[in-house]
Amino acid sequence: MPRRPVGSPGVEYQPLAVDDTDGKDGPTNRPPPETPIANTGNDDEEDAQEYGNQRVTLTEADSKRIRQKTDQVILVILVWVYLLQILDKTILGYSAIFGLREDTNLTGNQYSWVGSIAPIAQLLWQPFSSVLIVKVPHRILMPVLVFGWGLAQTLTPTCQTFRGLLANRFFLGIFEAGCLPLFSIITGQWYRRAEQPVRVAAWYGTNGLATIIAALLAYGLGSVHHGALKTWQVLFLTTGLLTLATAPLIYLYLPTSPSTAPFLTPHERLQATERLRANQSGPVSSSATLKLHQIRETFLDPKTYLFAAMSLANNLGAQVTNTFGPLILSGFGYNQLTTTLLNIPFGAIQYAVILAVAYTSFKLRHKSLPLLGILVPILSGLVILYVSPREGHTGQLLTGYYLLAFIFGGNTLIVSWILANTAGQTKKSVMMSVYNAASSAGNIIGPLLFNSNDAPAYLPGLCATLGVFIGMVVCVILCVLEVKRLNWEKWKARVEAGGQRVIRDWSMEERYEDIGEGNEGEVGRRAFEDLTDRENEEFVYVY
Repeated sequence: MPRRPVGSPGVEYQPLAVDDTDGKDGPTNRPPPETPIANTGNDDEEDAQEYGNQRVTLTEADSKRIRQKTDQVILVILVWVYLLQILDKTILGYSAIFGLREDTNLTGNQYSWVGSIAPIAQLLWQPFSSVLIVKVPHRILMPVLVFGWGLAQTLTPTCQTFRGLLANRFFLGIFEAGCLPLFSIITGQWYRRAEQPVRVAAWYGTNGLATIIAALLAYGLGSVHHGALKTWQVLFLTTGLLTLATAPLIYLYLPTSPSTAPFLTPHERLQATERLRANQSGPVSSSATLKLHQIRETFLDPKTYLFAAMSLANNLGAQVTNTFGPLILSGFGYNQLTTTLLNIPFGAIQYAVILAVAYTSFKLRHKSLPLLGILVPILSGLVILYVSPREGHTGQLLTGYYLLAFIFGGNTLIVSWILANTAGQTKKSVMMSVYNAASSAGNIIGPLLFNSNDAPAYLPGLCATLGVFIGMVVCVILCVLEVKRLNWEKWKARVEAGGQRVIRDWSMEERYEDIGEGNEGEVGRRAFEDLTDRENEEFVYVY
């Protein structure tokens, strides 16, 4: 069977020059770099594709310099904005112990519904988020989303009834719906697959930082009198105004793609695109054509449902700690301020776990093993909370609660696992929106499992959460088997087409290396075409 054509139509493929230093920094025998394309400021797909069609040479030192410049702009924006979004979720939990329920006359499960309505809005809005992420440049979309949820957050103190809170949190959820999918797509757009887990951990790790900051804010603001305003109102007002002030700064500093980044020189823009070739994940543009066949492939892919199940399970547990963590701690017999301070170690553990699992994933080049590893302390913590009496066992209960901080390492691994195994602009957007929809479903279900009538032990909710995480173990194992099967299919297809059976996954190497070395310059010719992982015969799945 003849090999299918490679490369973009009308573009002559130029093989990579070989570095005679074997990947080490230093002089090379490479030809002078190609003439860079002038940065015209166009953000369309064709401009980014033109960058991708030029093969340029770069060393490990070049790659490291570009990565550092990217971290200083892109990663800083992602970390700060995600921190603001998580801070809102965390503030809701503290507002409950500072009078929100009493001041708004919440009864029964009404507080649970206040915690669940934003995820419900996110779930309903996911199809629209998928389209917006594909069609709207990120530089425009992100500040609009940030301004929207910042405005809703700022207006929360004006809500005095259950209905008012529901309406406010519903609109906040709509604007937050695209946040995690958008951040994931941006991470995949700017970083190599080997670099992605640590970068995802950097912005997702703000879950832990937000817990610490929210605890300190609540402790400080809860210790002083605010006149006509209540402590919970000041908490929302402070974080909301900070979010509003951030929106215009994002528009000023967030580039739309590596090919238009003002913090890179014209030649570095070409190199920034070239170093992403081994990802085999499609164009690096921030807006593209919505492709229906990629949507169809997403929903026919078994991985979609396995990742969605993992997301639902993990975020069900995460929402429990966000919404009911302070209430569970207060059930141990502590006052408001002590309960607030006891969440600081929880946030520190969160942050440490997220960074640790990302680094472990980077070193092992696997996602599944670290993911299975963190499920052990999570299950242990749930068992401890379930079996321990509430009287006279404070240390034991705190240990169980703090072990639940490992839950937040799960999303880092799941997101980076999805990014590593998904290609195609539309498919990536839809896949991340499915992930976020499942996350929203988990956030909806989580608080509803914990009824105020079960306080302070909340045993039925803990038992249900334990069963969900046991199911997550099964999903991880099934996903590993599916990924191995897909790689076997790729091997078979390449052999039938007259190509190599096994292709080295250059994108998972710690050091940057030319992906043509050892492969006769053939690998990566179609890397920037908008192909899905199923369509690109050179794509290598990661488990």
